[in-house]
Amino acid sequence: MNQNTPSKLYDVIIIGGGATGVGTARDCALRGLSTLLVERFDFTAGATGRNHGLLHSGARYAVTDPESATECIKENRILRHIASHCVEDTGGLFITLPEDSLDYQRIFINACLKAGIQADAIDPKEALRLEPSVNSELTGAVRVPDGSIDPFRLTVANVMDARMHGADILTYHEVVGFIRNGDTIEGVDLRNTRNGEISRRYGRVVVNAAGIWGHHLAKLAGITINMFPTKGSLLIFGHRINNMVINRCRKPGDADILVPGDTISVIGTTSTHIPYNEIDHLEVTPEEVDILMHEGSKLSPEMASTRILRAYAGVRPLVASDDDPSGRSISRGIVCLDHALRDGLNGFITITGGKLITYRLMAELATDMVCRKLCSEARCQTAELPLPGSSPIEGRDSLKEKRSHIISIGIEQLAAEERHGTMSRHIDFSTPDDETLVCECEQVSVGEVEYAIKELHVDSLINLRRRTRLGMGTCQGELCACRAAGLLAKANGCAERSLTDLASFVAERWKGMFPVGWGETLVEGQLMSWLYEGVCGIDKLYAPKGTDCNKTEN
Repeated sequence: MNQNTPSKLYDVIIIGGGATGVGTARDCALRGLSTLLVERFDFTAGATGRNHGLLHSGARYAVTDPESATECIKENRILRHIASHCVEDTGGLFITLPEDSLDYQRIFINACLKAGIQADAIDPKEALRLEPSVNSELTGAVRVPDGSIDPFRLTVANVMDARMHGADILTYHEVVGFIRNGDTIEGVDLRNTRNGEISRRYGRVVVNAAGIWGHHLAKLAGITINMFPTKGSLLIFGHRINNMVINRCRKPGDADILVPGDTISVIGTTSTHIPYNEIDHLEVTPEEVDILMHEGSKLSPEMASTRILRAYAGVRPLVASDDDPSGRSISRGIVCLDHALRDGLNGFITITGGKLITYRLMAELATDMVCRKLCSEARCQTAELPLPGSSPIEGRDSLKEKRSHIISIGIEQLAAEERHGTMSRHIDFSTPDDETLVCECEQVSVGEVEYAIKELHVDSLINLRRRTRLGMGTCQGELCACRAAGLLAKANGCAERSLTDLASFVAERWKGMFPVGWGETLVEGQLMSWLYEGVCGIDKLYAPKGTDCNKTEN
């Protein structure tokens, strides 16, 4: 990452490396603003990397929240255009089961149409033909334009475009205080989370885009935002059960959506209010696993006999109205706060709430507010300009034309193209070594790993997983993690650091496997333990606070 000059005065400093933060950085950079993005860990380390990857049609909210439904369908159409390499057009079904009322289907369709969402009632037999995994006892079905979206690809594509347009990026830097002059915020105090160094960055406007952690940042700034952490737990299955998104046609509840994505399917989600001090230490409980399996199997009975790869949880950044400190009135909509008007604190903005699919709209609202403060009339272009990887300049048709002249093309090259879109042309497959697979489950090659290290800001196995899906398949890093650690050791010149990184990565994989540690998952976990502890002895090498290697990337 860029090591920025501390004395530089930025137009805008954005805090948070999730989709909303990086989307705001992209929008600001495209409008010609000098921009700095800071993130305490890696991109997508929070809620952006812990959701079900649904490309909402808005249908889920049509009855209960029409405004959000309209926002979702508009952004759905925009993302299909600007982020095509991140989107899969699966289509979606809202099914009625015998225990549900068919009367709701009529209410649901009317609400969808009113919000501008196409919703077509189809015969249950047609629904079974379109999606054979759906519960055969369904009594009604509605087809909607749902899809799936990869939040990791989407976020990194926004980062790449922000940097291409001049934005500076600092990962592994935590905001520990604000530079304040009277009633004005003039910058941030940062702590390097790897070596503890403290530095300062100055900005004319600071945007709090840290999601649920925005509550803490507001306190550092001396103001209050009534945020209420709500945990949502999800399960990932070992193969792709369904090809269409399957929803329950009723008011939103636990475990009523099954989303296909890449090689897997995800069932979600639960909703549990948790204390704020637990947001960095989430655990999926046995009760939540039971709820997800019991209710989810009603959507697709095949779930009950499919191996669960792992469980995970994220925290929704829900915000209550200022006149309701009890939290009884909680919005799931977009919240954009000008703290100059709200709290008398100049130079500080908070953008929060919303959903993954509305990240671009949230970024636009925040950037509009920044521009008003800076007296800039620059227009938003993020709804029109494709992200890197989805560029029409050298699109997928061009890549296919190039492939037509090649006698044989490896599946690892096709997999890389699916993940990186048109940017895959920068991956070197010129030698047999480049085509060698590091991760068989997800078809990640040496060439793709080296591209990620050089171009996608990868310096750890967890970063690499988020950029390439390495370790996200059936073996959960059992074999590929060791190979990838070797490539990272070669790149960073520190074997000791890579061994520590390897131990941390395996521990992180086990954290998600533990709540579903039975059957094949338990056997896989035991084998990983034998390999990495018994053979490699990495449990004795694990040093969470770092190694002796004097090498820190930003």
